[in-house]
Amino acid sequence: MYIQDVHILYYITAAILGLFVGIFANWAIKRLSNEETVLSKDILQELKTNFKPNYIIMILLAAIYVSLVYVYGIKETIIANIDLIKYMILAPILIIAFIIDYKIQIIPNRLTLTLFEIGLVITFLYGLSNIAISINMLLGMFAGAGIFVLITLIGGLVYGKEAMGFGDVKLMGALGLFFGLSNIIVITLVAFLLGALISVTLLITKIKKTDEYIPFGPFIVIATFISMYIPFELIKEVLMKIFTLGMYG
Repeated sequence: MYIQDVHILYYITAAILGLFVGIFANWAIKRLSNEETVLSKDILQELKTNFKPNYIIMILLAAIYVSLVYVYGIKETIIANIDLIKYMILAPILIIAFIIDYKIQIIPNRLTLTLFEIGLVITFLYGLSNIAISINMLLGMFAGAGIFVLITLIGGLVYGKEAMGFGDVKLMGALGLFFGLSNIIVITLVAFLLGALISVTLLITKIKKTDEYIPFGPFIVIATFISMYIPFELIKEVLMKIFTLGMYG
């Protein structure tokens, strides 16, 4: 049986893989939140005795993996599957970043460093077939980090405090290596649009007070997932209509 020209066994494999990755993601959230090393020598023993799996995260990642296979399909070579592979690697890291930033308002350095390391490897692999793609990914890294550094500096000058945490800066720089120049700009715009809408809603409903900090990492994560599933041109068209009040097109 085939779905979107992909045998159903691939979907089943992706779902099972997602469940196991979900267990590891939950472990990583626990360890990184406590500023502990994720890959400890006693990881298997602790998983057996003191660790309770989070079934919501497991099911979520299983669903994400299945949907990624549906959207990107299974191709014949590793290079041809690079988009699917990189998003399968990226998805659990995004979930981890979302939950930790939401809970304790920090994006661990180890997490963003891991993203940078993987991103550089992927950039190199793209370069094996097309050097222009690798250059675009590097430009995405500089643009992603640069935009947020600029916002942070301006916020410091105007308000006397950071408008954006440096964890967000590093996260956007690392994501630039996965998405390239155009897509990282789109992710930035979507993240700020989501941030504005959700933050205003939280303030109006008094869920958050005006002096309470609202972490921006979750908005970046949601915007990144949107970019993973929705084509660039479609997102760009929607953004243009929003920012031009419907006059575009």
